[in-house]
Amino acid sequence: MTQTSLICGSIAIDTILQFPNRFDSILLPDQLHKVNVSFLAPTMRTEFGGCAPNIAYNLLMLGGAPRIVGVMGQDNAAYMARFGKLGLATDNILIKEDAYNAQCFVTADQDNNQINAFHPGAMSYAHENDVAKAGPARIAIISPDGHLGMQKHAADLAKLEIPFIFDPGQQLPMFNGAELIDFIDKATYVTTNDYEIELLTERTGLTQADIASRVEALIITRGEQGSEIYTKGQRIEIPAVPVAEALDPTGCGDAYRAGLLFGITNGWSWETTGRLASLLGAIKIAHKGAQNHRFTAAEIADKFEAAFGYRF
Repeated sequence: MTQTSLICGSIAIDTILQFPNRFDSILLPDQLHKVNVSFLAPTMRTEFGGCAPNIAYNLLMLGGAPRIVGVMGQDNAAYMARFGKLGLATDNILIKEDAYNAQCFVTADQDNNQINAFHPGAMSYAHENDVAKAGPARIAIISPDGHLGMQKHAADLAKLEIPFIFDPGQQLPMFNGAELIDFIDKATYVTTNDYEIELLTERTGLTQADIASRVEALIITRGEQGSEIYTKGQRIEIPAVPVAEALDPTGCGDAYRAGLLFGITNGWSWETTGRLASLLGAIKIAHKGAQNHRFTAAEIADKFEAAFGYRF
């Protein structure tokens, strides 16, 4: 059986600008109804991001076989060159020449308050990228993407009988209760963070137990408190891996999900799968940017043994 994992999700560029002061030094509370300000940002950096490449980046380093299913725009050259260097397949990336890549413009002040603008761009055309063209796969993940694309991918994966993880992330508010229940009923696994699970239960009217009973596993991440896996009526607690310094949480959830995919494709227990996912999140948070950490499969095995006392 193929070990390929189809990674459906956004492909984005993040531009981070640093304002070396506080926003409230310029923003006047009594003038917020007519804001016209400019923040001088002497430093700027560009980061490769988007849920699909973030997940694929980690999965590839583990030794997995990710295949990205996403959409990019006319400004795709730099990212496509990066995929080539990494050895990530680009056959199932649709290029929309009349759109720009999805991108987030972040301006942060000295207290790390942020003013962001997100342009979905090419991501909005995800429904035009037929997941069936990606070929056979052991598993797939539907991570945040264009909302029509997420719905179409779920329907197509169910039709193709490819098991998938539903990872709604920041797109969760775009769906109503009935749509979310439809995703859950088609999915094999559901993963959320602690905020998203509250929103998911509120919007669907389902309890955590209800959701867990409809899938093989419900996975909930809780940051430094670790994570929980609900499967077959059991609750499995996964510890967080301590870090010396938490530099940047961006992409930690995506790293975690790469661990889930790797464990599932290798037939591991949920205890070991969750621990690998937790370790990947800890490695990522110690680096700025979503794709600037590096490791080999051998290094991960050693770090896993050091953290948990056994080898996977």
